[in-house]
Amino acid sequence: MVKNVKKIRMIGLDLDGTLLREDKTLSTYSKEVIAEAIRRGIIVLVATGRPISGIPKELREFPGMRYVLSANGARIVDQQEKRIISEELLPKETARQVMNVLGKYDCMREIYYDGIGFAEERYVERADEFFRNFNNPTMAAYIKKTRRIVNSIEKKLEEEERALDKVQGIFLTIEEKNEAWKMLEQIPGITITGALKNNIEVGLGGVNKGTGLIRLGKMLGVSREEIMACGDGMNDYDMINEVGFGVVMGNGREELKAIADFVTKTNEEDGVAYAIEKYVLNHVTAEKGE
Repeated sequence: MVKNVKKIRMIGLDLDGTLLREDKTLSTYSKEVIAEAIRRGIIVLVATGRPISGIPKELREFPGMRYVLSANGARIVDQQEKRIISEELLPKETARQVMNVLGKYDCMREIYYDGIGFAEERYVERADEFFRNFNNPTMAAYIKKTRRIVNSIEKKLEEEERALDKVQGIFLTIEEKNEAWKMLEQIPGITITGALKNNIEVGLGGVNKGTGLIRLGKMLGVSREEIMACGDGMNDYDMINEVGFGVVMGNGREELKAIADFVTKTNEEDGVAYAIEKYVLNHVTAEKGE
């Protein structure tokens, strides 16, 4: 089925498994294509589940990349004016319920405030163990580098008299993750998702990357049909489904490929840059699943 692609004016980019290669770096080719899109007046931004502190410095400081969408849409920041322009936060009491469920497992529990992820040292030290069975050493290294250590995650939650960006749990096994997911589904007012095979991310109900991009678009006078998004994991599902033109990586989940407007090359093959060149810089008509 051929889709008449409107002129794209905004592009939201997931990081892990999408824009970033497996070693968590950004290729020269991708940087050049993004820079050209920005030069042409396209609003290009990171749309990630990561906290802002976990976004690579070269992207936080990328020339012309003014906005950042983090924590799966919970927080949108204007980097140029250094201000938060949108927050959709998880109430403390709800977060406590989520933490109680995750606490039933040998699980790395994390809470996020102000774009920073907090975790207990005893679990951060075991990051390699949590990702060993999932062949993801670079994610373990990223966690050890970016998490702010607290003695007690429960104490930190109680000390903070405010809502938070999100809660995350990282599991040793898929079976325990699936059990916890089912229990979490009984808690009202939350959105449950996950970018990795062994994680669960919990935010405020109704909040996701897609609603965040559309909300930012409205602020900037950009319609849903003029927004393109690129992703690979299940926390990108709503984003791919809700924007005008959804691009899924060749290495992405099959569930996402089924709803994609275009399946591009893998993250190792600069699939994001390829899609931007084809459908934004060259502005061609898309054939679904091409």
